[in-house]
Amino acid sequence: MPFQPDDIDIAIIESLIKDGRKSFRQISREIKVSTPTVQARYERLVNVGLIKSISPIIDLGMLEDKTEKHFENIKTKSTKKHDVKITKNMILKMTCDLCKGPISDKPHVLKIANFERFFCCTSCRALYKEKYKGRIETLNQK
Repeated sequence: MPFQPDDIDIAIIESLIKDGRKSFRQISREIKVSTPTVQARYERLVNVGLIKSISPIIDLGMLEDKTEKHFENIKTKSTKKHDVKITKNMILKMTCDLCKGPISDKPHVLKIANFERFFCCTSCRALYKEKYKGRIETLNQK
């Protein structure tokens, strides 16, 4: 089964949507779980590709005319409205980190240092390990 966010994942995402500057400690106090849990869940959400970035929201009313026009151009290029309600009934569409094919079942995970890579099958995981053997050994030694 593909990755399915639970109540903790949803609470972390909602907290970051309200204010992306919050620390893991602030979020943990808010949603009443430990700080390491929030950090691990955040890293997993980034690793599976659900969280792409934490972006600033700029108050254009605080800018003067010259910079306001420049920031308005930046805003129209990069800002997207996220009016999607995330629920635990949703399933994340994942792609294999090697063949880029869809992961239709439970992903085969390869943990490397603080990173996780996700694969559609054990063959892709093994091929990835072989292809990046040197890099993996270096990262695991750190």
